[in-house]
Amino acid sequence: MLNDHNDDRLVEICFKNYYQALHRYAYGMLKNNDDAGDAVQSVFLKIWENKIQLIEEQGIRSYLYTAVHHHCLNVRRQQNIQKKRIGNYQAPAIINMNQLISKESYDRIMRSIDQLPEQCKQVFKKSRFEQKTYKEIAIELGISIKTVEVHMGKALRILRLRLSNILLITILYSTFTCFSN
Repeated sequence: MLNDHNDDRLVEICFKNYYQALHRYAYGMLKNNDDAGDAVQSVFLKIWENKIQLIEEQGIRSYLYTAVHHHCLNVRRQQNIQKKRIGNYQAPAIINMNQLISKESYDRIMRSIDQLPEQCKQVFKKSRFEQKTYKEIAIELGISIKTVEVHMGKALRILRLRLSNILLITILYSTFTCFSN
């Protein structure tokens, strides 16, 4: 039993005798080493601060396991609440690029792609729309990877020149949208 003279000593003995087993028990519930250690330490701290009476060996063991169990349940409950809060939090809507670009702009972009020289257009569409690698495009079209790179560079230069005003508007709009949130 804890009393004024022996309470620190008894808590220390219990801590040494039960810490590892209680830690394993808490870890089994929480699946996190730090949280398990914190749970066991919190129980012992509460015993020491509140001068809780521990009676006989079996009573001490039962009390400690029950206290750790309840502490772990509280930790899990708090973690679930946090997960729900995070799950319910809705980040500002990310604007899909297709929504950002008007139908008119989309049509203009597609017309510009269609006006590319034939080989550039094929390479560009396979790369950007079909998500193919330069190597896959080279094999499919029977040209070298270096030729694919040249056609892609040429297509991007042409499109950049033809669509610079659309690109500028898109970048400005997305920049101001990001900073306003």
